[in-house]
Amino acid sequence: MADDPDEDVEETGPERRCVATGLVKPKAELLRFVVAPDGMLVPDMGHALPGRGIWLSPRRDVVNTAVAKRLFAKAARRQVSVPEDLAERVGELLARRCLDALGLARRAGQAVMGFEKVCAEVRAGRAGLVLAARDASRDGRDKVRALGAGLAVIELFDGAELGAVFGRETAVHVCMSPGKLALRLQGEAAMLAGFRDGGSGDVAGTA
Repeated sequence: MADDPDEDVEETGPERRCVATGLVKPKAELLRFVVAPDGMLVPDMGHALPGRGIWLSPRRDVVNTAVAKRLFAKAARRQVSVPEDLAERVGELLARRCLDALGLARRAGQAVMGFEKVCAEVRAGRAGLVLAARDASRDGRDKVRALGAGLAVIELFDGAELGAVFGRETAVHVCMSPGKLALRLQGEAAMLAGFRDGGSGDVAGTA
């Protein structure tokens, strides 16, 4: 990984350079951090906070390297206070963004839960993507996959996490309608998957 990354890509352009690896990628594929006035490093998951961004590839090992090598201070050209558990916090924030997108879909009437309802949506071609609890039986997940060839199936959350979005104790199968929210969740999930497994960026799979 790069100790001395090249000069930043033009701040107004569509791409940014990871300060740890030196790789240039579209902004949507990178994590953004800013330094608060008090010197604290702040993850900017929505790429909306003011200030010059510090960009990293969305991988746990990259974040840990940036912390260990003090790359945030180097990029900011000032003292920066960095939480020791930054990678853990980023992982939690990425997961929260996924679940928030699912919550928006539920409130908009674009998400349903329950095996039979999900299967009905998939059979009717009204499924944009499916979420299956990672602690659910493999048999149930395989049945949903078999119904929709090429359908994205996300297996990043347990039943309690999915259930909380619907105000239930648990949810095993969830379906989202096609559209912007489904695309948003699929992108967020790909980033979370890559972060958790070290960088592949793959959603759990397609049917």
